[in-house]
Amino acid sequence: MTLFWRIFLLNAAVLISATVLVLLGPVTVSTPVLLTESVIVLAGLVAVLVTNAVLLRVGLAPMDRLTRAMITTDLLRPGPRPTVSGHGGIADLIRTFNAMLDRLEAERGESAARALSAQEDERRRIAQELHDEVGQTLTAVLLELKRVADHAQPPVRDELRQVQEITRGSLDEIRRIARRLRPGVLAELGLTSALKALAAEMSGHNGLTVRRRFDKDLPGLGEDAELVVYRVAQESLTNTARHAGATTVELSLTRSENGVELRISDDGRGLGDAREGAGVRGMRERALLIGAELDLGTRPGGGTAVRLRIPLHGKGN
Repeated sequence: MTLFWRIFLLNAAVLISATVLVLLGPVTVSTPVLLTESVIVLAGLVAVLVTNAVLLRVGLAPMDRLTRAMITTDLLRPGPRPTVSGHGGIADLIRTFNAMLDRLEAERGESAARALSAQEDERRRIAQELHDEVGQTLTAVLLELKRVADHAQPPVRDELRQVQEITRGSLDEIRRIARRLRPGVLAELGLTSALKALAAEMSGHNGLTVRRRFDKDLPGLGEDAELVVYRVAQESLTNTARHAGATTVELSLTRSENGVELRISDDGRGLGDAREGAGVRGMRERALLIGAELDLGTRPGGGTAVRLRIPLHGKGN
């Protein structure tokens, strides 16, 4: 039975019942209307309206739940589906909505996977070009500067030494950028070593102290999951260094009941009312790709806390 017919029959039942009571009941209406008759008629009208409202409220309650689900649904934060309840068109509508959410989440996951894969490929390409092209060019410049400085007069030699230091600093910065774009240590030495290198790199940045803790004998997560963990840690530490105004950040990778848990917490100013930017949305998309759960919040005592829970049998394993 469609929603139209359910509402129509509910109203019809109420009106028919009221009509039967008027026709068969002892109530009559005089001309002019007496006060007692007016009270009885008004009481009957109120009873009809209340009965109609209660029946409609019960019948349309699943629609209210579906409306709330439509308002609060976030594809980056999957939650439980609305319970299929009600009759006729309402149950079909909820079932169709749940199927639509499944399809949208699947399509978003596939598109996000392609986009992130393309992003990683582009990062690898840029890192390779920085290392092979720019890095080698600057290395050649350094060697040439050294050759010229060795044969230059003392005043010019000092200036050339300064240029050498500037060039060497630029070369170190390019190598650092290349490492951030393509974490070679992740593929060569594993996740724990990559996180230790990342923590060491971030230590001292803007007076930031990184405290780290890693459980021994962590289970293998798979290449995709390890890359997600590394990128989430990298994005979190970068945000802390740039925006949090923190002095200390704690980085930990520990075994949990159902998998592995990554935690990054700082003593900075916290999230406040700031909206989630592209970096945080990217972290959520990466977490969804491996079936992980990402939580961002304020830690006790102030500061920001990021927690990534990776199941041992997630999508990326």
